[in-house]
Amino acid sequence: MRRQSHPLKILVTRRIPEANLALLKRHFRLDLYAHSTAIPRRLLLSRVRSADGLLCLLTERVDAELLAAAPRLKMVATFSVGLDHVDLAACTARGVPVTHTPGVLTETCADFTWALLLAAARRVVEGDRLMRSGGYAGWDPLMLLGTDVHGKTLGLIGFGRIGQAVARRALGFGMKIVYHDLYRPGRAVEKELKARHAGFRELLKVSDFVSVHTDLGPGTRHLIGRREFGLMKPSAVLINAARGPIVDEAALVAALRSGRIGGAGLDVYEREPKMAPGLAALPNAVLAPHLASASLETRSEMGRLAAQSLVDFLALGRRPLHLANPKALKRS
Repeated sequence: MRRQSHPLKILVTRRIPEANLALLKRHFRLDLYAHSTAIPRRLLLSRVRSADGLLCLLTERVDAELLAAAPRLKMVATFSVGLDHVDLAACTARGVPVTHTPGVLTETCADFTWALLLAAARRVVEGDRLMRSGGYAGWDPLMLLGTDVHGKTLGLIGFGRIGQAVARRALGFGMKIVYHDLYRPGRAVEKELKARHAGFRELLKVSDFVSVHTDLGPGTRHLIGRREFGLMKPSAVLINAARGPIVDEAALVAALRSGRIGGAGLDVYEREPKMAPGLAALPNAVLAPHLASASLETRSEMGRLAAQSLVDFLALGRRPLHLANPKALKRS
């Protein structure tokens, strides 16, 4: 691809780190929706009409409707590792390459998974609330009793980069690790992480902590619902920092309320940013606002990768890193 004689325009659909914007400004004209909330769909479709490139987030659906509204669009870079908001087939058919940001958030997301797990197991949020309310009357041997983490069984649904990073941390707690994934990483990885492959139902039955690390797709939507909660231990804790719709949130509320399972730690929600009715009132649920990758270092690197991919392809004519649909290059 040749350099353009005039700067191309990039639509950026949310405020991102300033250093990422500075990188883009050196090569492009920017149309920045500089807000902390998602750009309204109607406004997105209007502003993408004059865009040559799009830097979006997982809150923006990149589908046939958007592509039809964007006759000049040559590339999409998403500020995320997940691609469930992008119709890759439609982008490929239009010859629009799509990049994402895998790898850089693995360790940060694994750290946060453990933050949720420990907070839910040891009732940290309830303790914090008690202290702030002035309700702490002194040490009581029966106050806010949680559950041990060390020596327990950790079940990982999905055993890719993040699932394996979570397992690596579990070794320090002396946990037994079981995992379920259609794709097994090989005996060397299983041996290193002391992880045993298990069937889905078996994993639910034996695990003290069930942590979700699979992609969202037609086969994983509501993967965990009423029937699955019925298989879990009454003391089990569910952790989800992957995608909200993987868990049937209404069924989760019922399971937590009835004591069918012991607790949950959530960073994502089925209809984000909304929560299922009743979830916010449950003391045995630790709730975070999609923070798994929210460290300064990681979010900055995610933005740099997204911005650099646009620079590489549109300004410098290079093949971008982390290309999700390589066949689109043959059509562009």
